[in-house]
Amino acid sequence: MSQTGHKFIDPKVLATIKDLPLLAKTVVEGFLSGQNQSIRRGAGLEFSQYRSYQPGDDLRQLDWKMFARSDRYYIREAEVDTNITVRFIVDGSASMAHEDENGLTKMDYARFLVASLAYLATTQGDAVGLYVLHEQQLINLTPRSDNMHLQRFWHQLAEIKPTGRFPNAETAANLFSDRRQKELTVFVTDLYEHEHEITDLLYKLGAQRHELLLCHLMSRNELDFKFEGTLTFEDLETGQTMQVGTAEQRKTYLAKLQDWLQQTEKAMRNRQIAYDRFVTDEPLDKALRAFLKNRLVLS
Repeated sequence: MSQTGHKFIDPKVLATIKDLPLLAKTVVEGFLSGQNQSIRRGAGLEFSQYRSYQPGDDLRQLDWKMFARSDRYYIREAEVDTNITVRFIVDGSASMAHEDENGLTKMDYARFLVASLAYLATTQGDAVGLYVLHEQQLINLTPRSDNMHLQRFWHQLAEIKPTGRFPNAETAANLFSDRRQKELTVFVTDLYEHEHEITDLLYKLGAQRHELLLCHLMSRNELDFKFEGTLTFEDLETGQTMQVGTAEQRKTYLAKLQDWLQQTEKAMRNRQIAYDRFVTDEPLDKALRAFLKNRLVLS
């Protein structure tokens, strides 16, 4: 990827772009400019064209009949089947308001990520839908693929305000209605839960036999815990506070955190849930690649 493209995907740069559609287009176009191949063609079902073989091409796509006729190697390209529904589920609980050292909250990063992925999906011909989980409400924007719908999608995404706890199973029940045959679900959350409510929902979604990509958001200050002195930490969802001597607790905290992260990733993968962790100071190209990987598997 070019240096310019990489810079445009940096979250600090994105925070200066107040228009969400412009931000999404900037991220995706910067990402695509750094790719060696177009993502609009592949080993799909409908024939598109031939092109000359290039080193590194998949040998399974060589057309041996063309070779027999011309004594030259040709790759048989096809349009990728893009008839996919992509559902974006966003955790709207108060913990998503946690702020990192760069001034960005987890919800800021979630907006950047989801807006960009939705724009990328739409350019692929996919229908996109948005589901925001609040304590007493599930905001539901049914999947569609037209441009006006994408504008509504971006508007709804920009309006999310993280409050309260993660909802109970009854509030989230509508996530299981109107499922499509070809569907990819992208679940964006920090996995901050009280009684396994997020984990249980993920397991139920994973059991529906649809592709599920978990985007686990964490802040850099959560991962590194470089706080100094004796500080008071507040639970954003319950309001409870705890005074912590950071020097005494750092080693224990980091050890328990790494154990939890490893166990969480293992548990998700054991249930065929694609797991990727994103830190809110990292560029978004990793998220775009993870999305494309799962989307192409579904195609």
